[in-house]
Amino acid sequence: MSGHTPTLTRRLALAGLIAGATALAACGSGTPTSTSPAASGSASADGGGSGTVTVWHYFSDPNQVALMDRYAELFEAANPGSTVDNVYVPYDQMNSKLVAAAGASEGPDIAVFNGAETSTLALAGVLAPLDDHLGGFADAGQLPDSVLHKLEDQTFAVQGYVNLLGLWYNADILAEIGVEPPTSMDELEAAMEKAKAAGYEGITLSGLPQGQGEWQAYPWLTSEGFTYESPDAGALAAGLARVKGWVDNGYLSQEAVTWDQTVPFQQFAAGKVAFAENGNWQMGTAKSDAQFEYGVAKLPLSESGKVYLGGEGQGIGAFSADPELAWKYLESSYLSIDGQLAAAEIVGSIPSRLDAAQDEAVTSNELLKPFAETVADFGANYPDAVIPPAAVADVQLTVGQAWSAVLGGQQSPEDAAQAVVDKLNSVVQ
Repeated sequence: MSGHTPTLTRRLALAGLIAGATALAACGSGTPTSTSPAASGSASADGGGSGTVTVWHYFSDPNQVALMDRYAELFEAANPGSTVDNVYVPYDQMNSKLVAAAGASEGPDIAVFNGAETSTLALAGVLAPLDDHLGGFADAGQLPDSVLHKLEDQTFAVQGYVNLLGLWYNADILAEIGVEPPTSMDELEAAMEKAKAAGYEGITLSGLPQGQGEWQAYPWLTSEGFTYESPDAGALAAGLARVKGWVDNGYLSQEAVTWDQTVPFQQFAAGKVAFAENGNWQMGTAKSDAQFEYGVAKLPLSESGKVYLGGEGQGIGAFSADPELAWKYLESSYLSIDGQLAAAEIVGSIPSRLDAAQDEAVTSNELLKPFAETVADFGANYPDAVIPPAAVADVQLTVGQAWSAVLGGQQSPEDAAQAVVDKLNSVVQ
């Protein structure tokens, strides 16, 4: 951890994040918008159980937005007189806006964010500890430790569901070109070549130069032997080169470097792409938009391949006007059986509660089955535990930028890999 004491580390992280937030604000990004005046947190100050709970999130996918609406309904039904104000904040602005708000002793009652960045936000003073709330939660035993995000023995976020990546496939295209869902990298690339010859694209994925790009790059990089624990430039270059080859061969559009994870699945759902590396949360979109037969397989990785077990973290804002009411929101939405099954039904997320994960609505779903198998075969902690908490955001950005630069043709796999490894060697010890 570079020898810093926790206090100094916290100060350095906060200073860096506030500087980033200030720079972003200077570019005219503005503040989150909302349909009510509750955007800075307006739960009742008396803690009496009525008021408005302001929830910041970064969802733009219609099904994920619908889930946020369902959560609001569950909370409002359980807490008469209380309301929810869901506020959209773009993904790449969420952390900066949260830190800027905290610097002004403001912010949402509930923050929904990339769970891997819990430590970054906790170090910046954005989140309130949840341990007292969890201590009084009757169903706390149903939450495995893997969905509780901690820093220095305090819990700052929970996960109401788990998300991970799989290989979606267009069954109609596969039938046309005469191939089965691939179980190896060679089979995947052979299928993409046949799809291209038949006039289709091979695969869609996100090549954004940030955390979403790192999330989608990780399986392909680890399949070539790359690890954060012992970062090897040769293995990393091999992973980057393989996927760059898909761009060069016309299997993957170079436009992927501008796509977040929503856009490539929309491309897949349009029916002209054989495969999509994407998540279980796209089930609702597939059902509503895809006019063809489709299915999901495990990503065809090697024995060294890994897939992050991620999903959004949910935390109470450090400056919530009513943290008790904010906790009631979490109890009745993300952490309730009804709320977790709603996530499976509407979005396709896998419940984090042990009892909800065994519900027939989950176990009988053929689309969720490959994701569940992936958890057992390739599942990896997100973020990797060897990355110091204060460095998580920086590492994700570094790898995401390398991924995007290689796919976009701005950097060679070898040069990008060496730059990443040099960076990792300076922070991972």
